[in-house]
Amino acid sequence: MPRLVASAPVLLVRSFPAALAYWRDAAGFANVRAWGEPPGFAILERDGLHLMLKAVPEGTDVVPHGRLQPGMWDAYFWIDDADALHADLAARGAMIAYPPCDQFYGCREFALLDPDGHEVGFGQAVGR
Repeated sequence: MPRLVASAPVLLVRSFPAALAYWRDAAGFANVRAWGEPPGFAILERDGLHLMLKAVPEGTDVVPHGRLQPGMWDAYFWIDDADALHADLAARGAMIAYPPCDQFYGCREFALLDPDGHEVGFGQAVGR
């Protein structure tokens, strides 16, 4: 039976260079492959997980999920050590939306914000 083998959230961005620099430098994503002239689409990778960035046309509004539903992420990554990853991202200069905390649904998680206001969550399963 065919099976799913990976996924890649897509974030729409207003300034492609700013978004690319943020996700590379502050969030530690690497192995950047970018397309277009000038580039307007990229696939980034960290620890075998992927994130895609796509530039929107100038003047287009980007609406992060949290503007429509407060507290809702635009993407979520399962991780193995929330406190260590939080420390790494904070040291890199990532904008932290909220620090590591234990949630009622069994995750220790935190979230960061990107230049377009996307909130991306990182959660470690605990207490199972």
